[in-house]
Amino acid sequence: MPSPTIATGSIFERNYRIGRAVNLGNALEAPNEGEWGVTLKTEYFSLIKNAGFTAVRIPIRFSAHAAMDAPYTIDPTFLARVDWAVNQALDQGLVAIVDMHHYLEIFEKPYDNEARFISLWEQIADHYKDYSPDVYFELLNEPNGQLTTDIWNKYVAETLAVIRRTNPTRAVIVGPGEWYSISQLQFLTLPEDANIIVSVHYYSPFQFTHQGAEWAAGSNAWLGTTWKGTIIQRLILRQDLLTAADWGKQNNHPIFLGEFGAYSKADMASRALWTDAVARTAEELGISWAYWEFCSGFGVYDPVANKWNEALLTALIPTQ
Repeated sequence: MPSPTIATGSIFERNYRIGRAVNLGNALEAPNEGEWGVTLKTEYFSLIKNAGFTAVRIPIRFSAHAAMDAPYTIDPTFLARVDWAVNQALDQGLVAIVDMHHYLEIFEKPYDNEARFISLWEQIADHYKDYSPDVYFELLNEPNGQLTTDIWNKYVAETLAVIRRTNPTRAVIVGPGEWYSISQLQFLTLPEDANIIVSVHYYSPFQFTHQGAEWAAGSNAWLGTTWKGTIIQRLILRQDLLTAADWGKQNNHPIFLGEFGAYSKADMASRALWTDAVARTAEELGISWAYWEFCSGFGVYDPVANKWNEALLTALIPTQ
């Protein structure tokens, strides 16, 4: 239930509804579902709901399933699969965040992909215009590379204008440049729009959270890095998230911590301690969150053993 201190129907209430979420990572944002080891299953959504989560963020690589030439039509078979995931979430009473993820081409050649990006969102927005308000749109995960902050600010305004033609009040999530870095919030400029949630991601200290990660250069040298929750470590963590919360207050936008997690090659005690610290600090500061991720390298759920990683689950959803 929404907090009685939050105006009913406001974007702050809708951010509160996200609450404690989990990312359905490595599935629909792979080049093709299953190629990264995760295929979504019906039972996942009830497991997530019953564990106490209130939303799912669904990373989706729309760009791999749409024509390269105008009008850039999204493959209807793929879109039907996205519909299935969205409907599974809604059927469980979960907020469903439709997140455009891994659009690699726009990071490399933003100007060449501007029209395509806007067209994809025009199609998505029209497709979901009559869906529940519990479907939120997330414009683009982690802008980076040649998609600089100045270019990204322009694309946000252009794309929001197109979405608002068919979805005038739907919650839309936007993050800053440079991988949704908290430090880049100060450079994010947004159009006047009362229905925007601003997202950041948090993986600090990176040498702890990404030790041994196969895609992070040199990460094997970080193996064995622990996180003990010292006073200094907790102060740094809180200050980082407080920077985001303060920006949100100053700019009148709620903040959503769309990703945080520590990779499986870190020791479980440290992972659980860090995860609990991030989640509780975010909640204290009024920040909704989504753990990265459900059942892969950072996973809170073990799909082989068909059971929760209890230390991580308890860190995210305390039993007391």
